[in-house]
Parts: sequence; C-alpha cells; structure tokens
Amino acid sequence: MYELCGKVRDLESYEPIKGNYRIRLDANESFYNMPEEIKEEIKNIIDVMPFNRYPDSTAEKLVKAFAEFYGISPENVTATNGSDEMLYLLASAMLERNSVVVVVEPDFSMYKFYSFLSENIVIPYQKSEDLQIDVDELIKTVNENNADMVIFSNPCNPTGQGISAESARKLVTSVKALVVLDEAYMDFWNEGLLKEAAEYDNLIVLKTASKAVGSAALRLGFAVADRKITRALQAVKSPYNVNSLSQEIGTVIYKHKELLNERCSEIVKNTKELYESLVKIKEQYDMPVEIFKPCTNFVFMKMDFAKSLYEYLLDNGIAVRYFKPNALRITAGSESENSELMRYIEKYILEKYVYMNI
Repeated sequence: MYELCGKVRDLESYEPIKGNYRIRLDANESFYNMPEEIKEEIKNIIDVMPFNRYPDSTAEKLVKAFAEFYGISPENVTATNGSDEMLYLLASAMLERNSVVVVVEPDFSMYKFYSFLSENIVIPYQKSEDLQIDVDELIKTVNENNADMVIFSNPCNPTGQGISAESARKLVTSVKALVVLDEAYMDFWNEGLLKEAAEYDNLIVLKTASKAVGSAALRLGFAVADRKITRALQAVKSPYNVNSLSQEIGTVIYKHKELLNERCSEIVKNTKELYESLVKIKEQYDMPVEIFKPCTNFVFMKMDFAKSLYEYLLDNGIAVRYFKPNALRITAGSESENSELMRYIEKYILEKYVYMNI
C-alpha cells in the first residue's frame, strides 16, 4: 500500500477564516474594491481575450506597468502567481538541499514552511520582546551559521513593525547570503529598498498586488533583483505562470497611479485612526494591553483575553486574526467598519472584561 512521505504525512492545509462575516478585517486586504471605470476597462478586456491561447510567458505588459508604477526598470522584474510562488521557488530552485535559511520570528509563517518542504535547514532569529530586529545580531546569526539565505517581511506581518532602509542596506552589505526582503506592506511606509534592489548582487525584493493595490483576487506577485538573479528566476519559474486575465487586469490597474496612491494614503490614515482609537480605549479602561504602533495597514496587539475577544467579534459578524496564545492582528477597514469594530470592542469590555475584573 502506498504511503505518503514523512514530510507531508501529517501536514494540515492552511485554513483562513471561513464563513460570511459582514466585516472582514482578518486578511490585511484593502477595504477598497475597484471603481466602476476600472471595472468597465476590465469588461472590455474580457470581450477580446483569446481564452484558447497560453498567457505571455514573460508577462511583458504587466511587468512594464508595474515597473513604471514604481519607477524601476522592467528588466529587473519577474512576475509570479502571487508572492507564494516566488517564495517556493526561492526555497526550492534557488537553494540546494540542506541549504541554511535564516528566518526571523515572529514573521510570515510561509517562509519557514516552504523551506521545510524544500528540505532546507531553518535557523530562527528571535526578535526582541518589543518585536524589533537587532540588525547586528541578525547579521551575526547569518554569518555564524554560514547561511545561504535570510528572508523576512519588512514591514513585518504580523507585527506591523519594520527596520529602516539604512539597517536593511547594512544587512545586505554585511552578509554573503542571499537577502530576501518581502516588502508587501512597504507601500504604507517609506523605508524600502525596491528602487535600489538592482544595485546589489545578493538582494531580492518582493512585492504584491494584494495589499495597497487592492487586487488580492488576481494573485499577482513580483520579484525585483539584479539581472543575474532575475535571469535565474525567470528560468526556474513555470513558463505560463501568470494567467492571461490577471496579466491584463493588473496592467490596467497599475496604470491608475493617482487613484492607487490616493487610496493608499486613505488606508494609512484609517490605520492611524484605528491605532489611536485602540490606544484611547486601552487608556480609558486602564487595560493590560500592548498595542504596537504600525507602519502597515493593520494593528498588532497582545492581551491575555485575545482569544475571548476574537471569538466575541466573530459572534458579532466581525472577523479579525487571532495568533496563539495571546495576540490579535486587526486590518484597518473603512471609517464605518473601524467605527463598528470599536463599538463592539467597547461592548466586550463592558460586558465581559470589566465584569470579570470587578
């Protein structure tokens, strides 16, 4: 009888929150859908789409639109089927078996997972109590372990914290390892290395259309690096990895630079207001809650009653993200969504927390 190999035998699939919730603040998505004028452009694309043909293997138009949006050269860009495809390629194709990969903790769990699937040796670097990275200590960890790759998100998912561009440069220039900076949330901050990625021979910067661009449904990811690394990435990816519809729609969306920038600014504003509202309610009720000031589109907070609050919000139609054992990550929603969220958090405090602590 056939048996699964040991490394996958006991794995469980990733399961996002299921169900129909009236307010979704759990996945760091943009609260904006596409406006009608862009939807009309998309409808016109569908009318002329050659569905019987394979996609453009190089995603040339999409890559050009992405590069123009960020002010970089398209020759340094590789498009992928979401950032997850690139993460798997980095762990499998760009490294040999038993390569050493340094990850930081806490961070996006898929870095470690794809390294595990590719049978790499994973070395964790533990962040400080205030969830910061000491870059000198990280450099020491990478070099002492002769690491082949170091990968982390900047700013970080799920903590909402980040290291400066100066610190990131110091890391890149102080190690021989391949440095992968996942800048999925850097649209909400201003400390990225995207525009200078091609200047280094050991740096890859990852971007996504799923956050600030508001196009999670398209599954579009991008890797930016020098020509040597870019050629290798384009050689190891699947020939037709980004479907034609996502390519065409993404090309349209990235050309609306003014709209995207306006929406990004609005998301930043709403995140700031969400953070300030949470701090205010913490101080009002003198609650033992640690709230981390974000440079992303979400707020990360630690509290002993995290699971209880998470379940209470779900029961009232509001989904946020719970992290064991004691943390919540709350995506910034629209003004009305944030207001409703805060209303139910205060209700929870009055009904549950204050009562339990009388």
